[in-house]
Amino acid sequence: MKREYGLWSLCGFAATSLLGTLLHFLYDLSGEKLWAAVISGVNESTWEHMKLLFFPMLLFAAVEFFFFGKRRDFWCIQLRSILLGQLLIPVIFYTYNGAFGKSPDWLNIAIFFIAAFFAFCCQSRLFRKEQTCLFPSLALWMILGIAFLFGFFTFYPPKLGLFLDPITLTYGISQ
Repeated sequence: MKREYGLWSLCGFAATSLLGTLLHFLYDLSGEKLWAAVISGVNESTWEHMKLLFFPMLLFAAVEFFFFGKRRDFWCIQLRSILLGQLLIPVIFYTYNGAFGKSPDWLNIAIFFIAAFFAFCCQSRLFRKEQTCLFPSLALWMILGIAFLFGFFTFYPPKLGLFLDPITLTYGISQ
């Protein structure tokens, strides 16, 4: 069974990487439809790039639920791995930019894949043994809350650097 978790994590990494890459372009390809704005990147801000990792991981978690959802700790494991991936994107990006100035585009792309890789490594490791999960339904609600925030802040972003598009110097969907 332990090898099965590793295989699932590898598949999750591959699916998230592919879908996240497609989501980077979905908003433009959809003709800037509002439904696409909720789940895909609408600009080049760090926040919008975090969204590209979140929604594919959530979708893959929904698929995994049919196989591993009987585990009491399932949603807690998902929350922990999603949060790790979400945290790594700004930490790596701002650490690199703080140390070296501006990051090249290839590195910005690599940061997404690095975050996805470590998120699924974490998930695989957590699945290998029973985790303490006092409130599994709270973990699921927290994940859904994060999904809501991604949609909400797409339309009503705070004026913080995390939400600033470095190319257009706008926030959220620029009008």
